[in-house]
Amino acid sequence: MTYDEFQRHVGKAGLTLKAFAELVRMNRISLSNLAKKGEVPTHLAVIAALLGEMADKGIDYREVLSRIAIAPKKPRGAGKRGKFGGDKQEELFTEGKAPKRTADKGVPGTH
Repeated sequence: MTYDEFQRHVGKAGLTLKAFAELVRMNRISLSNLAKKGEVPTHLAVIAALLGEMADKGIDYREVLSRIAIAPKKPRGAGKRGKFGGDKQEELFTEGKAPKRTADKGVPGTH
């Protein structure tokens, strides 16, 4: 589904993109980033289309969704103190230790 179609379905459901993101427990910035791609992942397209159709048929999707425990999506690539971009790697700065260096490239923290 194109991003424009996605926005139309979300609007049909009476939601803003921010409200949609909150409803499905995801970061609104993640939705905004999809505009650059022009396409929306299938799972979000299905949700938006169903919400739009439910709203058209007078079905209160909020009541239906309130019965589901939706866990927030884990941030991907989010930075963590002492980590670069959230990558699973050694701590960048450990107390009293200098970063390891590779013999061939001299890059700290690589193996």
